[in-house]
Amino acid sequence: MVTAAVCRFSYNPATMLDSLLACPRCDGTLTPRPDALACPGCRVTFPVIDGLPFLFAEPTATLGEWKARWHMETQRLSDDAKRYAQALGQAAPDGPTHRRLALLARASTDHADRLRALLAPLELDTLQAGHASYLALRTRLPTSQGLNTYYSNVHRDWCWGDKENTASADIVAAALGAVTGRMLVLGSGGSRLAYDLHRRCRPDTTVALDFNPLLLLLARRLTRGEPVELWEFPPAPKSIDDCAVLRTLTAPEPVDENFHFVVADALRAPFQPNSFDTVITPWISDILPEDFAVFCARVNRLLRPGGRWLNFGSLAFDRPDPAQNYSLEETLQLVEQQGFAAPTVHENSIPYMCSPASRHGRREIVVTFVAAKRADAEPVPRHVALPDWVVKGTEPVPLQPSFQMQAMSTRIHAFVMAMIDGQRSIADMAKLMEEQRLMTADEAIPVIRSFLIRMLES
Repeated sequence: MVTAAVCRFSYNPATMLDSLLACPRCDGTLTPRPDALACPGCRVTFPVIDGLPFLFAEPTATLGEWKARWHMETQRLSDDAKRYAQALGQAAPDGPTHRRLALLARASTDHADRLRALLAPLELDTLQAGHASYLALRTRLPTSQGLNTYYSNVHRDWCWGDKENTASADIVAAALGAVTGRMLVLGSGGSRLAYDLHRRCRPDTTVALDFNPLLLLLARRLTRGEPVELWEFPPAPKSIDDCAVLRTLTAPEPVDENFHFVVADALRAPFQPNSFDTVITPWISDILPEDFAVFCARVNRLLRPGGRWLNFGSLAFDRPDPAQNYSLEETLQLVEQQGFAAPTVHENSIPYMCSPASRHGRREIVVTFVAAKRADAEPVPRHVALPDWVVKGTEPVPLQPSFQMQAMSTRIHAFVMAMIDGQRSIADMAKLMEEQRLMTADEAIPVIRSFLIRMLES
């Protein structure tokens, strides 16, 4: 089990990495300090946490958001353990259900302790709040991304996934061929692909960037030669014993001093222009909250003239704007329009998340394209996560259609809740809504029923 005492790595400010870094607020040069990096122009100090530069535009606020998500996760695990314990008391003591619930209760509690030790450098206990508060307060980090969003991938990366890891590294290495100079992996996640490519392709420098501190704190320990024990919770366990499996995660061998981690936002990658000879974007281009065309220009800025961009993943765009849900043909055209030569494209079928403890694995067809930078792209604005009327709070809030829809839903839901008195039926409530001219009784019945079903499920 990881302890804070054995997880402390000093930060060496005299590294090649520092010559590549830039302020995520103004793109200015950063000044190394003990356990920090400072931007003289912005007068902002960016912490270095357990050896990891933490380079978000608002480092204090972002760290607070990650702490909030940690507390939400611990509350969830605590609630799960309580539910398992409660159900355990009602199960036959010698039956299989009792054994399953006992395993899950113990694993949930122990999992929280192990994550707490792993995340100790973030000083998580400085923030306290209840689970319900964090469900209500959405933060500026993508709401779909929590500390555990890609947690299952770390077991694939560092325990049982040799076949999958090798398949991915084989495809990417073959597409790249010889690699020289500096390589950046944007959205490295658990970072096994970045680690394998660094060892196999031997660039002068490799930088693995991800915005999730849990994934990089774990990867840093593993790639320094320290095994870590963590629980895997397979989505479709093959047996009772597979419901929660304590895994030992290890790297094949320690990485050298030319491999670096940075905790930052890929849409505000904190690097000097033209810093890299190779940029790799694995499983990220189609999930970013930004038009792919703009992201192409951001990748272009990071590459030196003649540098190469390799994209690897499923290319399954799912944007609110249907015009931005690009096909492969459109994707390749956008790459060329943003200063790249015509990409070389390969498609391969590989195993994906085939845990030996789960029935949930599958095969995935991945697209790999490689494109060389032939010209600079037109500059694009710095990525902004939220509009000014949210951040500054002094501008009028626009009356957007989604807000109008939510306002109507909120009024209806509040009215329904006010009608619940232990006496009225759904039909009674529908008549009252018709009397208030909110909707007809026939329309109100399915609305009320759907709302009550959601309340029961939550």
